Amino acid sequence: MSALLETSLGDIVIDLLVDESPKACQNFLKLCKTKYYNFSPIHSVQKNFTFQTGDPLGPDAPESDGGSSIWGQLDGPSQRTFPLVLPPKLKHTERGTVSMATVPAKTDPDQKLAASQFIITLGDNLDYLDGKAAIFGKVVEGFDVLEKINDSFIDDRGRPLKDIRIRHTVVLDDPFDDPSGLVEPPESPVPSKAQLATVRIADDEDLDDDMDEDAMEKLRREREARAQALTLEMVGDLPFAEVKPPENVLFVCKLNPVTQGLLCCASTLAINANYELGR
Repeated sequence: MSALLETSLGDIVIDLLVDESPKACQNFLKLCKTKYYNFSPIHSVQKNFTFQTGDPLGPDAPESDGGSSIWGQLDGPSQRTFPLVLPPKLKHTERGTVSMATVPAKTDPDQKLAASQFIITLGDNLDYLDGKAAIFGKVVEGFDVLEKINDSFIDDRGRPLKDIRIRHTVVLDDPFDDPSGLVEPPESPVPSKAQLATVRIADDEDLDDDMDEDAMEKLRREREARAQALTLEMVGDLPFAEVKPPENVLFVCKLNPVTQGLLCCASTLAINANYELGR
């Protein structure tokens, strides 16, 4: 059971863990089948940690509701989210682990709710995510694409300066029956007006090879000012906000044995923390 994500940086093939996470896999496959993810931005990149996508508009769009499950698409907003049981034996040990972003239910903080957004890990042994995001798959092809995403220029909020988009999704193997009312579009739909309004620097735009991060940021700001299409401030109370590593993650390395086991601090990442999938 697998699906193909055609992104602006290349293809990613995901094998789905249908036995361990059947509900999450069904939701993901049906959203892929209906092309719900088409033109969704990769809206948050945390270097060597994760990237997040799955909201067709992204969190900067005023119209965004954070994304919807397949049942919300078919049965209305009351079904936008659905409960998930996090598989206890699955851990974020390998790069390329695919998980649903979750939020705690208002009536029961121990119950996790998901919609459409998902994350893919960009590093190994990210046990911080265990118990917070619901693993349902793993990348089996496209690790070069993960590297490109990890190396992309981003702003101080983790937004790629040049758009990275899911252009198309292909279901390679689906064991689940379609829910009542699901209609597979005969062809890939064109981006909506609201989606086009979220473009920063288009993913297919050819830029000067010598353009550095500062130049790209300047170009993005000029486009933003002219188009007046993007919201500069985060919209409050958005569900499924970006997955971020814990604040002040300390990386420690062992020195040469001659140092008799002394430890040195390699670096401290201050990445605007508070892991909150929903606020």
